Amino acid sequence: MFDGYDSCSEDTSSSSSSDESEEEVAPLQSSLPIIKNNGQVYTYPDGKSGMATCEMCGMVGVRDAFYSKTKRFCSVSCSRSYSSNSKKASILARLQGKPPTKKAKVLQKQPLVAKLAAYAQYQATLQNQAKTKAAVPVEGFSWGNYINSNSFTAAPVTCFKHAPMGTCWGDISEGVRVEVPNTDCSLPTKVFWIAGIVKLAGYNALLRYEGFENDSSLDFWCNVCGSDIHPVGWCATSGKPLVPPRTIQHKYTNWKAFLVKRLTGAKTLPPDFSQKVSESMQYPFKTSMRVEVVDKTHLCRTRVAVVESVIGGRLRLVYEESEDKTDDFWCHMYSPLIHHIGWSRSIGHRFKRSDITKKQDGHFDAPPHLFMKVKEVDTAGEWFKEGMKLEAIDPLNLSAICVATIRKVLADGYLMIGIDGSEAADGSDWFCYHATSPSIFPVGFCEINMIELTPPRGYAKLPFKWFDYLRETDSIAAPVKLFNKEVPNHGFHVGMKLEAVDLMEPRLVCVATVTRIIHRLLRIHFDGWEDEYDQWVDCESPDLYPVGWCQLTGYQLQPPAPQSSRDSQSSSSKQKKKAKSQQYKGHKKMTSLQLKEELLDGEEYSFLQGASDQESNGSASYYIKQEP
Repeated sequence: MFDGYDSCSEDTSSSSSSDESEEEVAPLQSSLPIIKNNGQVYTYPDGKSGMATCEMCGMVGVRDAFYSKTKRFCSVSCSRSYSSNSKKASILARLQGKPPTKKAKVLQKQPLVAKLAAYAQYQATLQNQAKTKAAVPVEGFSWGNYINSNSFTAAPVTCFKHAPMGTCWGDISEGVRVEVPNTDCSLPTKVFWIAGIVKLAGYNALLRYEGFENDSSLDFWCNVCGSDIHPVGWCATSGKPLVPPRTIQHKYTNWKAFLVKRLTGAKTLPPDFSQKVSESMQYPFKTSMRVEVVDKTHLCRTRVAVVESVIGGRLRLVYEESEDKTDDFWCHMYSPLIHHIGWSRSIGHRFKRSDITKKQDGHFDAPPHLFMKVKEVDTAGEWFKEGMKLEAIDPLNLSAICVATIRKVLADGYLMIGIDGSEAADGSDWFCYHATSPSIFPVGFCEINMIELTPPRGYAKLPFKWFDYLRETDSIAAPVKLFNKEVPNHGFHVGMKLEAVDLMEPRLVCVATVTRIIHRLLRIHFDGWEDEYDQWVDCESPDLYPVGWCQLTGYQLQPPAPQSSRDSQSSSSKQKKKAKSQQYKGHKKMTSLQLKEELLDGEEYSFLQGASDQESNGSASYYIKQEP
C-alpha cells in the first residue's frame, strides 16, 4: 500500500545535532517534471520536484506549499510545536517502519489531532459541495454502454457555453490522468489509484487504471465533474493511499518508479477543477422570484410567474394565480421567454394582469440584470414593417419552418409573428421573436438550403413559389439585411449525441442526436422516436446540454424509446407525444393545447459571436436573392 503519494515522493529523513538546524529532504532529480497542469509543466520554486511530509504531524503535501526553506513542516504551528519539544523524532520515519533517532521521544499528539480535525472539516466541505452533483440514475439506460455499443460520438462540453464548465473546460482530453477510487481492491477502506482518460463523451469519461496497458477489462465510465475524480497529487495532499488494482498488483515490483515514468510529461486536471465545477453550478435565480413569462394558453401575451425550483439552471415557474401550484412552465434561465417585471409594458407587448392585488409574502421581483440581454438594433433606418413576409420556425410544430407574416412591430427590436393559414382570428397565437432571433429567416432561406418549407394551410398552388405568393397576397418580403446572419464556430457535427429538451414537453430532457446542420441551425432527433418529432433549434439554445448533464445536475434523463414503444407508434402526433410524456414521473398529463404552447421554450435564444467555419453551405449561399 502506498501511504499518501509515496509512489512518487522522495525518501525523507532527518537528523541533527542542533534543535535549530534543519536538513533538506533528499529530492528527486530537479529536472524531472512530475506532471503537467493544462499543458504547463508544474515546477517548484526551490527547483526541486516532488512531495514532502510534515515531520510534526505526518501530513503529506506539495513541497513548495510547505513552511520554511527546508520544507519540513506544513505550517508555522507545526514548526513551532516541533521546536518546543526540543527533540528530532520523525513521524514519517515511524510510519515507514524506520528506527527513530537516538534522541527520539514520543511527541505530543495534540497537534496531529488538530490536523486530522482540520482535514475532517475540509472533507465535510467537499461533501457539501458535492451535494449539488448527486447522480440520478435512469433505470435500464447507461450513456457509457450506449456510446460504446454503437460507437457514437458526443458533442464536447465546449459546445454548450451555458452549461456548467462550458467556458472553462480547458484542454481536458484523452490521455489526461486523474486519481479515482480503486474498485479492484479487497481492502476495507477506500483507496485510490491513477487512471487515464481513454474516451470522452460530454462530461463522461471512459477511464483505464494505470498498469493495464491495452487491457480494457476493467475500463469504467464516470462523470469527470463528479466528487470522486481528482487531479494527480490530490491523494498526497489529502493523505489518501494510492494502491494498485489487485488484478495487476504483482505486475511490477517498483510501483513508484512505474508511476514516475508514466506521469512524466502527462497532463491532469487543474488543481482548482472541483472549485470551478462548484462555482459554475451556482445559479443567480432563486425560488420566490417573480418574472414575466409567456402565457401557455395565449401565446401573444405574458403573465407573472414565480420561480418554484431551480435545477441545473432550468426553472420551474408557477403562474402567480395558480393556487394549487400545478399551472406551471419549464424553461432555462437564459430562455428568451422570460423577462423582468415590467418588460411587457416597456416594449408594448400584451400582458395579462394578475387578479392578485399585492405580492405574496416572501415573493420579490427578479433583478433585470439576471435576464439574457438581446443585441441592440437600429430601427431608425430601414426596418421591419407590419405585413412583411418571412420564414419562421413554428413554435407549435418545431419540425417545420413555415411561411409567416410580421403582424406587429414592438419596441427594442421585438416582432409579433403569425404563421400564414393557421392564425386565430383574435391573434391569440401570434408569438414574439426578436429581430436577431435565429428562428426567423428571409424569404428563400429554405429553398437555398434544401429544407422543406411548410406552405400556408389550405394553399392550393403547389409546389409553393414565393414569387407567386407575394404577388397573390400583394405583400413584400422582409429585407435580407435585417436578419441575423452571424454564425458562431459552434463545434457541432452531424451524428453527435447530446441531451436535449423536448420542447413539446419542456419538462423532459431526452437522449438526442444532431442529424443536420444549416449554419447555426441544428436539426435535433430524439433517439427512438420518428423523424416527424425532430426539432429545429439554434446551436446556442439553452435547451441543449452535454452528455452527462442530467447526472451532474440531478435532473431526470429520458432514455430512448424502447422497441415496444417504437412498434406501437401511431401516425397521430398527439397520441405519440402523450406516450412520450408518460415517461416523465411526477407531473400531470397536459392537454394538446398546452403541449403546443410549451413548444415556445427556448426557440429564439441567440448569442452573436462572429462567423463560423462549420457552415454546411458556403456563407455566400446562406440567403437566396429575392426576385423583384
